[in-house]
Amino acid sequence: MELNASEQARREEEARFAERGVSLWQDAWRRLLRNRMAVAGLIFISLLLFAAVTADFLPPYSYREADYDNTRAAPSWPDHIMGTDKLGRDVFSRIWWGVRISLTVAVVGSLTSLIIGITYGSISGYLGGRVDNLMMRFVDVMYGFPTLLFIILIMVVLPSENAVQGMVNIFIAIGVVGWMGMARLIRGQFLSLREKEFVLAARMVGAGTGRIISRHLLPNSLGPAIVSLTLGIPGLILTEATLSFIGLGVPPPYPSWGQMVNEGWRGLRSTPHLTIYPGLAITLTMLAFNFLGDGLRDALDPTMRGTTLVASRRRRRKALKAAEEKRAAARAR
Repeated sequence: MELNASEQARREEEARFAERGVSLWQDAWRRLLRNRMAVAGLIFISLLLFAAVTADFLPPYSYREADYDNTRAAPSWPDHIMGTDKLGRDVFSRIWWGVRISLTVAVVGSLTSLIIGITYGSISGYLGGRVDNLMMRFVDVMYGFPTLLFIILIMVVLPSENAVQGMVNIFIAIGVVGWMGMARLIRGQFLSLREKEFVLAARMVGAGTGRIISRHLLPNSLGPAIVSLTLGIPGLILTEATLSFIGLGVPPPYPSWGQMVNEGWRGLRSTPHLTIYPGLAITLTMLAFNFLGDGLRDALDPTMRGTTLVASRRRRRKALKAAEEKRAAARAR
């Protein structure tokens, strides 16, 4: 009986919440801000974006400025707070500039996978039947190739004479193999949504295929797609670092975190800062995106709609009840 009363109270709270006219995105933003780890990840990612924008003029040294009289120097304040590498280049400045490469690969690569995956998955999920079967069998064949090996093969075949070509090659390699998971996700969302009442009602009033996909199916599928996109960015950052570590990423002297780890691991005992600092940058960046992705997954869950307001009101009632009990106890004494 108590459980039924609690459920009834929750539903009444959610009804009052709906009457206020707060959208799903507003409620998701509120719930995201209540997740401390997600907020910490968002703040760290904002700092990375600031570093990527200001990499040309704010770092204390140029990423290619060499000082042959001060090679492999230990961290010191305020000259080289993270030390210097084998050519005397400032490690802190190179890590700062490497943010731009890592974030560019992560953002552009993920958007490329998103566009291809949404297009492919929406067509497959909406049409269904034999078309869906054929398209998904092609995805299964693509999944049969080892992803990293396929990316390495593409990077070896494509020419990479400068940084721009190297970045474009990485985008092409990630776009070729990174869209399959997004396509399966969108296809599953479309299969579950296309028989819903609001889609059937849109068909009855004469809405065309393009309008149904763009106005009804796709907006209701973007929540899981955004979460998947955010959680996939750490994998792209690690892929870029792996390619740079084995010499297939952005060519020198442009700094990449994976390339910096490769340059420093041979002297790990004598100069550990050459490996620790770029490795720490990779780790913290991946953790920040993972924390933000987990927070977005919880915030965009439609079954959680209204829980921010409900929880806040429950806490307020508990606080008022505790204060009343405290005053009553004080009067009784």
